[in-house]
Amino acid sequence: MLHLVPFAVPFGGDESLLVWELSSRPTAEALQRSLFTVFSRFGLLYSVRVFPNATVASSGFFAIIKFYSARDAHRAQKACNQKQLFQTSPVKVHLGTRHKAVQHNTLALNRSRCQELANYYFGFHGWSKRIIKVSYFSCQPCGQREEECLSDFSFQEEVFRLPELD
Repeated sequence: MLHLVPFAVPFGGDESLLVWELSSRPTAEALQRSLFTVFSRFGLLYSVRVFPNATVASSGFFAIIKFYSARDAHRAQKACNQKQLFQTSPVKVHLGTRHKAVQHNTLALNRSRCQELANYYFGFHGWSKRIIKVSYFSCQPCGQREEECLSDFSFQEEVFRLPELD
């Protein structure tokens, strides 16, 4: 199955997890490190943010975890919900919700986040800053699966390069 991960700031519920019933014993910083360790096994994380519960609720914390990939967030939610991850009591993990009525502008990632994302999915030497032009791409309804069809197109490399920003 083809999986697209945009080079944009994750926005919306598909990539976000809400984790609650976190213990009040460790500090917020310790919880953030523990959550990062557990959830980074499922994919590259954009952010892990820990917040104290409201004063009217029980003591403790909740967290919002953002993945770059909705698929990774779904796998993490299924694997971690109602589990004792790093504390004695189970935590609740739910996918965020997306409000379809609200339109949001897509924000581009900064350069270091783009490099982090490219290194994660393509490997450290698996990508280039060079501009590559697709010279021909035609996916005729020939009964091929999407992956087979995408493997048939060719690249023609151009001679120009992106300027270095550093």
